[in-house]
Amino acid sequence: MAGTMENAAESEQTRMLRPSEAQQRYLLRGLSQPGGKLPLFDVNGQRIKEQTIRSCITHGWCEVWFRNPVKPQWLVCKLTKTGRKILREIQH
Repeated sequence: MAGTMENAAESEQTRMLRPSEAQQRYLLRGLSQPGGKLPLFDVNGQRIKEQTIRSCITHGWCEVWFRNPVKPQWLVCKLTKTGRKILREIQH
């Protein structure tokens, strides 16, 4: 019973925390990439804002995949299960 209540609370929290338009654009691009890899640049060739990436990490929608030794300040991330779940909910 406790697990069911926790799952319901988690689901409610997930519904309440929806990605912004910028976050959605960023996260959606990972759905079509191997391993859920997220882009460093948008479709116009501009760097994704670090604030967007960090907020997605904070919400658990993506995680740092690896550090780029050439550009250590760049966050190379991938979608998490939670990120995929929130995207499915948004698309339905």
